[in-house]
Amino acid sequence: MHSPVRHGRQRTPTARGLVFRFIGITVAVGITSTLAVVGYAVTSISSTFHEAAVDIGGESPPPPPPFLGAIEGGFNLLIVGSDNDEDQGDEYGERDAVLNDVNILVHVAADHRNAVVVSLPRDMMMPQPECDASDAVEAQPLNAAWARGGENGLGCVVAAVRSLTGLDIPYAMETSFNGVIAMSNAVGGVDVCVTDVTQDDYTGLYLEPGHHVLVGRDALAFLRTRHGVGDGSDLTRIGSQQQYLASLLRTIKSTSTLSDPVKVYGLAQAVAQNITPSTSLRGADTLISLALALKDIDLSRVVFVSYPVTAWVDDPNRVQPNEELAAQLVERIASDQAIALDAGAITSSSTVGDTADPASPAAPAAPPASSSPDVIEGLKGQTAAEQTCANPFSG
Repeated sequence: MHSPVRHGRQRTPTARGLVFRFIGITVAVGITSTLAVVGYAVTSISSTFHEAAVDIGGESPPPPPPFLGAIEGGFNLLIVGSDNDEDQGDEYGERDAVLNDVNILVHVAADHRNAVVVSLPRDMMMPQPECDASDAVEAQPLNAAWARGGENGLGCVVAAVRSLTGLDIPYAMETSFNGVIAMSNAVGGVDVCVTDVTQDDYTGLYLEPGHHVLVGRDALAFLRTRHGVGDGSDLTRIGSQQQYLASLLRTIKSTSTLSDPVKVYGLAQAVAQNITPSTSLRGADTLISLALALKDIDLSRVVFVSYPVTAWVDDPNRVQPNEELAAQLVERIASDQAIALDAGAITSSSTVGDTADPASPAAPAAPPASSSPDVIEGLKGQTAAEQTCANPFSG
């Protein structure tokens, strides 16, 4: 099945044109996440992507610019990392249903000068709206949304996050464990560091103190580890994921990656073979326009944050939205304001390390909360420019 011709272009793309597509998409990859990458570079790959697309509802976004330009204005993109995908086999255990265990909302500002990447905890108890296969519920963990959607799990997760935040989310994509492995292999590994011996028998992770370039299953184990970092909770695992994503972005934006055709093409293949997009993303031109909107954002203006939560009133082992802090965060996103972090923002599972890789940008000094109107006190996270290290689980 051939992809439909868009905007009347019928000629085979030139080598120069493909290079521009590769560069724009590849730089955008790290900003959106390691579990879900926007882009592919050739027509044969776009056909595969097109056929996998699913409908997430909502109003259709405007078409992309006609000449491979950056999309106009800001946008929101939801990235979902699922487990128990049928293609991963039983190597990572089996569950009765597929769960959306990683949920990341990416917002790019209208002026394309800053972005915020929000990790939504999987165990966050919240009301969820009626979905394709389920009635509305008053309180269920976010990671139950995929199963509630039946054959359209991605659409149900999007509906749940739309309901929670009130934000328009026109774009979404899903990947599974295999996508994480393929992505880390494509870039030649992602640098992470730990402050002490880190071990998790559940995921098979074992790291000595210091820096490690992780590929394949080791990269996946680092992202999945809960028992190996911080206090052993899902919230501290988000800190490790943010460290990984920030390092991935620095890797993607480095000259050594962008100038290596093998790595660039590997990124494109990883996308085509391991991502399920929304129908709003199935066209190559749309993906490229999103990528071009992202590629020039400075690392210090890409902020990774954890959606604010507090202990659930009915069970301290689960969490619920911290309504006051969450309202501030969502208001900033909705009004397209930049977000800054104060000096105490790094999650409890991480620290700005003294053993920072010399090849990585130095961690910028955080502005005092009193001097910056952008700071939301109590918000946890880091910028893409900060080199952080994971603190091991202390028992």
